[in-house]
Amino acid sequence: MKASQFLISTLKEAPADAEVVSHQLMMRAGMIKKLGAGIYTWMPMGLRVVRKIEAIVRDEMNRAGAVELLMPVIQPAEYWQETGRWNKMGPELMRVKDRHDRDFIVQPTSEEVVTDVARQELRSYKQLPRNLYHIQTKFRDERRPRFGVMRSREFIMKDAYSFDRDAAGAKASYQAMAKAYRAIFDRFGLRYRAVAADSGAIGGDLSEEFQVIAATGEDAIVYCPDSDYAANLEKAEALPPSQARAAATQPMARTPTPGKSTCADVAELLKLPLQQTVKSLVLATDALDDAGGITGTRIWLLLLRGDHDMNEIKVGKVPGLDAGFRFATSAEIVDHFGTPPGYLGPIGLKKPVQVIADREVAAMADWVCGANEEGFHLTGVNWGRDLPEPAAVADLRNVVEGDLSPDGKGRLAIERGIEVGHVFYLGTKYSAPMDARFLDESGKPQLMEMGCYGIGITRLPAAAIEQNHDARGIIWPDAIAPFTVVLCPIGMDRSAEVKAAAEQLHDELVALGIDVMLDDRGERPGAMFADWELIGVPHRLVISDRGLKEGQLEYQHRRDAAATKVPAAEALAFLRGRLQA
Repeated sequence: MKASQFLISTLKEAPADAEVVSHQLMMRAGMIKKLGAGIYTWMPMGLRVVRKIEAIVRDEMNRAGAVELLMPVIQPAEYWQETGRWNKMGPELMRVKDRHDRDFIVQPTSEEVVTDVARQELRSYKQLPRNLYHIQTKFRDERRPRFGVMRSREFIMKDAYSFDRDAAGAKASYQAMAKAYRAIFDRFGLRYRAVAADSGAIGGDLSEEFQVIAATGEDAIVYCPDSDYAANLEKAEALPPSQARAAATQPMARTPTPGKSTCADVAELLKLPLQQTVKSLVLATDALDDAGGITGTRIWLLLLRGDHDMNEIKVGKVPGLDAGFRFATSAEIVDHFGTPPGYLGPIGLKKPVQVIADREVAAMADWVCGANEEGFHLTGVNWGRDLPEPAAVADLRNVVEGDLSPDGKGRLAIERGIEVGHVFYLGTKYSAPMDARFLDESGKPQLMEMGCYGIGITRLPAAAIEQNHDARGIIWPDAIAPFTVVLCPIGMDRSAEVKAAAEQLHDELVALGIDVMLDDRGERPGAMFADWELIGVPHRLVISDRGLKEGQLEYQHRRDAAATKVPAAEALAFLRGRLQA
């Protein structure tokens, strides 16, 4: 490819609304152009990256036995009404009507459509297992689209769906996809982690997120440096303390804490470690009648150590809270505790509440909590002596750095990541409401077991940039760079020798199947180099009159601090060696 025939549109400054590095650099490098909030045109340079990502994904999906099809962007509402998602999904689901006033959606995903394909086409156990995938445009009407293509409203996604005759088969299909995903992300050349993720209402442990490691990532990834353990923050288990609860050494005392309503403030006032305080979180669960009216409310008190944060996913699995909960209102709190939030605790309640202690709190002695009286806390509180043992003990909190690893092989560390893929066992979540059945060996109809597997195709370039950039611009891994090599001839428009050498090298690289760009625009060297450093092409060869007279070209990898002189006669072999490294 020659630059004079391509569309290169770099900018010196990023638009004011570009918040993160990837958004800034993609705009400056001419990868994308904003059309509307969360909607972008993929320019030729950026589209080349997208196509390379798609090619790798297709290759590995096909290798794993998946079969590609293409499902519509616009889908009739009736399929979404079958599964109930038409009503369950909020305004992020784009609903539209056609000229006949029929309801449609602009698809964010395709479970309903692919399940309809399966129930029509996969009628016998002999046709299973089957994995169908497509790479298609999606739309989610995000309330706050931001970070460029990282959280856009329109995006391209690879979604695959497996169909099996039983749970064992579905789990085998899941493992095959998890293996394929590792092969895909290995080929991208990005540093990533596959982390155990929460599987939501479906239950079970078959759910993994693929996270590209980046300091700017929105997700916290928990891992053990001494083992293979990795999970997202919602999933990671906080183990019980390894030591038994210590004996009480202090009497319980009502201690003045005027104006100190947080654990941190109380700890500072009393000159105690924050870890000795206990925070009180008040939740409520409502009993509903058939019409949805509230027939009764139960109040719950969750106790966590003062330096720990509640994990809502874990709390949602506690028996009694697993059907849904909310935070109690101020009126409900005053009614049960006799005081507004800030001085709450499990002793001296006005009305009974269900007390659930985090594992860490259940093992504490001589702890501090609210006295249920404004301006006072209780110090020296101990289980058994000052209050009954908690009604239940559960893992309620987010893990923190230094916690014991659940696999017993070390302590946990935390880093940031950007989710770019997810594999998920669905079971019969969609096959049951859509009656997707096959006939088994005995001729009896059975529900298909399903899995789903997604990769954010247009999110990946942004994630790659967040991980690979410097002050000059993007640094693409070879596998997904818009061009692998750029030839930068100096004075090509003035020197026949430079022009001939550059074009010959370009043609030789093309013949070898190497993705090369020849910058024949006649730009000044500084401007030309700055463009390609911004765009991030990993390998650069500079051809100049002086170099040719010396029999030398200059090679520089995008990560190199300085250029390396290469004999012109050996440039092709040298470059091929670097590309294979």
